[in-house]
Amino acid sequence: MKRREFFKTASVATIGAAAATTLATPAIAQGNINWRMVTTWPKNFPGLGVGAQRLADRITAASGGRLTIQVFAAGEMVPGLQALDAVIDGSAEMSHGAAYYWQNKSQGLSFFTGVPYGMTSRELTGWVRHMGGQEIWDEIYDQFGVQGFLSGDTGTQAGGWFKNELTGVADVQGLRFRTPGMGGQVWAKLGASVTNLAAGEIFAALQSGTLDAAEFVGPYNDLALGFYQIAKNYYFPSFIEPGLATELVVDKAKYQELPADLQALVKDVCQAEYDNVAADFAANDPRALQALVSEHGVQIRQFPEEILEAGAKAASEVLAELREGGDALTKKTAESFIAAFNVVRQKTDGTDSLFLAAREKYFTLS
Repeated sequence: MKRREFFKTASVATIGAAAATTLATPAIAQGNINWRMVTTWPKNFPGLGVGAQRLADRITAASGGRLTIQVFAAGEMVPGLQALDAVIDGSAEMSHGAAYYWQNKSQGLSFFTGVPYGMTSRELTGWVRHMGGQEIWDEIYDQFGVQGFLSGDTGTQAGGWFKNELTGVADVQGLRFRTPGMGGQVWAKLGASVTNLAAGEIFAALQSGTLDAAEFVGPYNDLALGFYQIAKNYYFPSFIEPGLATELVVDKAKYQELPADLQALVKDVCQAEYDNVAADFAANDPRALQALVSEHGVQIRQFPEEILEAGAKAASEVLAELREGGDALTKKTAESFIAAFNVVRQKTDGTDSLFLAAREKYFTLS
C-alpha cells in the first residue's frame, strides 16, 4: 500500500460526528450494548489497525449484535497515545494498543509488550496464560480500573530505519531515535536520544530531520508508513522487541457487568486474534520486504556485533534496575518474568533454534 493512499483512507472523522459520538452514553436497549474502542493505530493500518477492527467485528458478530463495538482510529476521538486514558476516564470502553506505551503509569506494563533480548511471542503467551503473568498484569491495571488482554502478535520485529549506516556504538551517540518501552531505555544507555511517537507522526519527524532513525514494527507496517522514502538502511532483527504483543484494554467495571458468556467471548476473541495477527504478519512481512528491496532500493543490514553485545549488556542493566529499584508491582512483574523466561527459553534454545539452524544450513525448496 502506498503511503499516500494509506493516509487518504485514514482521514479523521468530522468534528461534529466525533463529538456527538464521544458525548453519547453507551446504549443498552433490548439487551444490546454498544461500546467504543479507541486505538493507537491509524485507520486501516496493516496488521495492527486491521486487527483491531477485525477483533471488534468478531465480537459484534459472535455476540449476534448483543455487544457491538465501534472502532475509532488514532485521532478520531483521541490522539493515539491517549487511548488508555480514554478508557480510564470513561470516554471509551475499550482501547487497542501496546502496554509499553503506558510505562509512565507503571514500568511493569512494559513486560507485557516486549523485553529487550527477552521472550519470543510464544514464550510470552506461555508466561501470561500459564505461568502467572496475567494475574500480575491484572494487579497493575486494577490500579486504573481496567483489564488487559493480549490481542495481537507481530513476531520478532525489524530493528529500524537509519539514515546513516551503523558501524559501531560510536555511531549511536546523540542519534535521535524513535523507539518506545524498555527498548528505548536500552538505546538510551547506548547513547541515543530516544523519543516515542505514534505511528502517524513518525514519517514527518524523519522528513523534517527531527529524527535520525526510527523503528515501528516491520516491513508490513513500515512499507505503508513510507519510511523508505527518507531512510534506506533497514536493520534486522530487532534485539529490543523479540516478540511484541498488542493489548485490548477494557473498562473493568463495565466488563464485569457483562453477562458471563459475553465476558468469555471478549477473552476468547482476543486469544484468537492474537494468533491471527501473527499469521497476518507471517504472510505479509516477507512480501512487503521484497517490495521494499526490489521496488524502493532499501538496503537490508544487520547490526554490528559491537551494538548487539552492548545492547545485551544494557538490557541486563535495565532489567536489574527494574528488579531492584522499581515499585513493588514492577519488582513482582520482573521477578515473575525472569523466572518464567529461564524456563520457557529452554525449549526455544534447546529445540527450536537448533532446528532453525539445521533448516537454514541444509534444507531448501525450489
